[in-house]
Amino acid sequence: MRALSPVVADRFRRYVLPGLAFKAVVIGGGYATGRELAEFFLPAGAWGGVLAMALATLVWGVVAAATFRLAHAIGARDYRTFFRALLGRYWVLFEAAYALFIVVVLAVFGAAAGAIGAATLGWPPLAGTLALLIGITGCVAWGNAGVERVFLWVSVLLYATYALFLCLALTGVGGRIADTFAAAGPPAPGWALGGLTYAGYNIVGAVIVLPVTRHFRSGRDAVIAGALAAPLAMLPALLFFITMAAYLPAITGAVLPSDYILVRLGHPLFHLGFQLMIFAALLESGTGAIHAVNERVARAGGHDTLSPLARAALALAVLTPCMLLAERVGLVALIAGGYRLLAALLILIYVVPLLLLTLLGRRATVQQEPIA
Repeated sequence: MRALSPVVADRFRRYVLPGLAFKAVVIGGGYATGRELAEFFLPAGAWGGVLAMALATLVWGVVAAATFRLAHAIGARDYRTFFRALLGRYWVLFEAAYALFIVVVLAVFGAAAGAIGAATLGWPPLAGTLALLIGITGCVAWGNAGVERVFLWVSVLLYATYALFLCLALTGVGGRIADTFAAAGPPAPGWALGGLTYAGYNIVGAVIVLPVTRHFRSGRDAVIAGALAAPLAMLPALLFFITMAAYLPAITGAVLPSDYILVRLGHPLFHLGFQLMIFAALLESGTGAIHAVNERVARAGGHDTLSPLARAALALAVLTPCMLLAERVGLVALIAGGYRLLAALLILIYVVPLLLLTLLGRRATVQQEPIA
């Protein structure tokens, strides 16, 4: 951002950076590989999947805007402070849900990295998982500034790669994509549930990225950033989904839909580049999730920040057991089972109280008594 004028850079940090950070958290292993899209959107058919994506985007925009506005009003820059204001003494319910979230999503990231390493380079799955673990640890060690740089540069790579992916798909199978949408019937029953489920467990990204909302100057900044976060996060998924539609129904069962498509499109160099982009997406998603834990621990201990060594040590302590779980469960099972449970929990203890507080116009306050 040094090449930008001060005014443009300031607006970027206030309005766009939170959305890029939100996208970084939600893209994860299942979105980047296409596995989440196959699980929650493809069963609804071509147009049903698009409708489900639109519904998920609407939910994200509303909840992210409300989250950022409340966080700015109370000065919350970590999820613990935010939920002490939102839930009062019951804030520990979110702590428990987030612990489950961390275990599931990091296991998904580890499984995805292992599958990519095996499919692309012929590595044993554990090698890809360990490479991701080391990468995340290195990124979070340098605090807010380093994490924000990861969000920025991986986002540039990601959007450019997905745009090129769509161009190659339209050139190669554009006719099949058009035929699929032309022949598609009405949305299959359950399309709305798929959209709400997908939105439900991913919306936690809005509180995970609170550290990067430190640039807000007003509640208006917070609302604008929240509204922008939703389309910024969903656009690559929509581009991916449109391409996936050309391979219905066979692609629904693919462990790595991205690899399924790329093999059939040809272009070996782009195939390798796309898989590297997915690994980078896993890196930024895992970085966002672990950075939120580091910030929570720092605030609970009365510190503005932790040392690089402490951040790295905490990252390793969290990542190692979670990612080893990936070896035992597998990517498809983790996404199909764990994410639905997470969606129900997070809607109940986060989305519903937040929307009620917003609709009723009540003012949240942070408890002052020390809580470890």
